[in-house]
Amino acid sequence: MSDPSPYHYDVAPLPPEDGGGYVVSFPDIPGCLGVGETPEEAIEDAKAACFACLDALKAVDRPAPVPSAPAA
Repeated sequence: MSDPSPYHYDVAPLPPEDGGGYVVSFPDIPGCLGVGETPEEAIEDAKAACFACLDALKAVDRPAPVPSAPAA
């Protein structure tokens, strides 16, 4: 499995009407999300999701997205 560490991610709170907690997204991997009650839980879930997304791309012979630089 590839290490997702080169991929920038964003952590955002979810509003109470959406269940609360946090969501983590990868701008370079559309649709790849992680969720959790705390930012740390959401990041751990996002890492697992990132591994799964990268494995799925590999399984269909598609290249992994090139990591972009985080916004300054």
